[in-house]
Amino acid sequence: MSDSDAARGSSDKQERTGILAFFRQVIAELRKVVWPTQSELVTYFIVVMVFVIVVMTLVSLLDLGFGKLVFEIFATNTTQ
Repeated sequence: MSDSDAARGSSDKQERTGILAFFRQVIAELRKVVWPTQSELVTYFIVVMVFVIVVMTLVSLLDLGFGKLVFEIFATNTTQ
């Protein structure tokens, strides 16, 4: 079987799962999930927020710097 056949699925017809069996399987998988505790959730939230603020600051400073550089290059005084 080639890779493209594998991506499309095998040529053998497989029996489809019924809607009730699908939802039972979804619920069974969700029961296996290890949900974070409240303290872990707060910690993850703080880490993500700090990272976002750092990246926002970096991008803002780069934007300001490049903006001033472009302004200096193209906004020359043409009065003679």
